Amino acid sequence: MAALGIAMGGGNWFSALALGVTLLKCLLIPTYHSTDFEVHRNWLAITHSLPVSQWYYEATSEWTLDYPPFFAWFEYALSHVAKYFDQEMLNVRNLNYSSSRTLLFQRFSVIFTDALFVYAVHECCKCIDGKKAGKELTEKPKFILSVLLLWNFGLLIVDHIHFQYNGFLFGLMLLSIARLFQKRHMEGAFLFAVLLHFKHIYLYVAPAYGVYLLRSYCFTANKPDGSIRWNSFSFVRVISLGLIVFLVSALSLGPFLALNQLPQVLSRLFPFKRGLCHAYWAPNFWALYNALDKVLSIIGLELKLLDPNKIPKASMTSGLVQQFQHTVLPSVTPLATLICTLIAILPSVFCLWFKPQGPRGFLRCLILCALSSFLFGWHVHEKAILLAVLPMSLLSVGKAGDASIFLILTTTGHYSLFPLLFTAPEKKNLFLIGWKLSTSLAWGLWKSSVNLYSLSPPGS
Repeated sequence: MAALGIAMGGGNWFSALALGVTLLKCLLIPTYHSTDFEVHRNWLAITHSLPVSQWYYEATSEWTLDYPPFFAWFEYALSHVAKYFDQEMLNVRNLNYSSSRTLLFQRFSVIFTDALFVYAVHECCKCIDGKKAGKELTEKPKFILSVLLLWNFGLLIVDHIHFQYNGFLFGLMLLSIARLFQKRHMEGAFLFAVLLHFKHIYLYVAPAYGVYLLRSYCFTANKPDGSIRWNSFSFVRVISLGLIVFLVSALSLGPFLALNQLPQVLSRLFPFKRGLCHAYWAPNFWALYNALDKVLSIIGLELKLLDPNKIPKASMTSGLVQQFQHTVLPSVTPLATLICTLIAILPSVFCLWFKPQGPRGFLRCLILCALSSFLFGWHVHEKAILLAVLPMSLLSVGKAGDASIFLILTTTGHYSLFPLLFTAPEKKNLFLIGWKLSTSLAWGLWKSSVNLYSLSPPGS
């Protein structure tokens, strides 16, 4: 800790922050882990021991491969390192296999691949205006942003306790955002296309990328009133973007298309039979809908308006990952959730097209798309709130109003992740860490808003 303090004082604060959170991640290695630990171990075994043609058919374990092909190849690459730790973890028949070496490998694989996330945060900091920086380090926007992202409480819970590889994936997303801020549009588009073939949950924010690139890159000029100058459309640019998407998709899906397995891959990626809600409900519109249905069913039984024999024993409030019918309210289909999501994102996409505000306008649209899909999407995981929280961090260091919204979003969003912590040590220690971190950041943002934003002209 003394070394970290010296580094902070010497100006190498970013390296100190990155090193500090890495050490904390190492301390979390022996903590509880969820079934996702076995999920990823099984995927290591599948990709290592079976030919590509069987990856999306293998069903020895209930935890079948249901991520896009790039992530499958990512697991394949990791498996060739894993074999030097414990060969038994790569046996498909070894269900629920665990050993100390397996634990170390999988935990360290998450920590190591987080290097991409650290680099992405560093690139994002370059996109922040440092002219309004305060005298104290804790008032500097770049420092605050680095802490908000590198020490994100949600990522610590989801990746380094619960167990997933979200840091690596969010690193790709943040790096693509940084490239768009830096007007390196082709690189940003390429990184996002690659990201979609690592984890398809990022399709939620694809409308923001598509509209922004078409409006602000393919159209090269605007009229004085800000409207589109239609004759500025560049066919070369739109063809270039299309070529990037096509080549990335061909590289990812091409082998399975050649094997005539594309329908099987898609059925794994979009398993609609898992039901409207995840086992641990995301605090969204459908959670309220389910609760209302439960309340109405209880009232109906008390008033003898419903026949107890016709009410299913398992309901939407059972916490199981299956399809169920609502008792009183109309049951919700995947198509209904898609329509609700599209309606919710339309205003933000409309503004991005007709009232473009540059990269910051794109970022706002991306956040609103993420929140809309979180509220109305099908089978939304509670972890999906990070898709809005992390990008919102970039806006929070720019304006006082955005900082206020961020504090509300990050507090409620991270609170909703607490059900992922099952055992007492994690609940106690992580709650204290999260509380300390949240209050410290709230104080830093407040001081920044007092010292920086109060000097800004109205509307800035």
